[in-house]
Amino acid sequence: MELFFVRHGQGEHTLDLPQSLDTSDPALTKNGILQAEELREQLPLTEDDIVVISPIRRALQTALIWSDDVNCKKIVTPLVSPRMFPQKPNSKTLPCDVLLTKESIKKDFPSFFIDTNSSNQLWSKGLNTLNDFEFNALAEDFLEWYKKQDTKRIYIVSHDGTITAYRQFISGLKLSREDFLKETGWIKIDL
Repeated sequence: MELFFVRHGQGEHTLDLPQSLDTSDPALTKNGILQAEELREQLPLTEDDIVVISPIRRALQTALIWSDDVNCKKIVTPLVSPRMFPQKPNSKTLPCDVLLTKESIKKDFPSFFIDTNSSNQLWSKGLNTLNDFEFNALAEDFLEWYKKQDTKRIYIVSHDGTITAYRQFISGLKLSREDFLKETGWIKIDL
């Protein structure tokens, strides 16, 4: 089985750094929409694929645009929500990384399945400020879930820090911000 990590397209929160990080619920920019459309040719989806998505608007929009006209399973979970990387003790989640509620996701993205196995606490806080021990336990659970899926490919639409944290957990290598993927960049990992 193949596992692909895909970074979301350009979001509005990146247009005027660092002030724009205070933007709540940023959507994709026009460029981000084009990047998501280009994913259709770079990584064509099939009906047999599963797309796992962060509960953040820019990630949800990326998945929606990318999967247009493909009836694959799309699952939204806080297990791939934004994560600070490297982790900084006592840091707070920025407004641009606050998770959407399940109700908001159901309303705005009705064709997506909502993860009902994750705790309400994880749905409200996400992965962003969890210590490494807590993150590693959740990452292990997520990878166990992944291995039980009956599909050839799973795509995860997430964020630079989250993807790097998972890559570090899976590989055992020490990674840095230099390892971040670019917008709609992707990496394949065989488990």
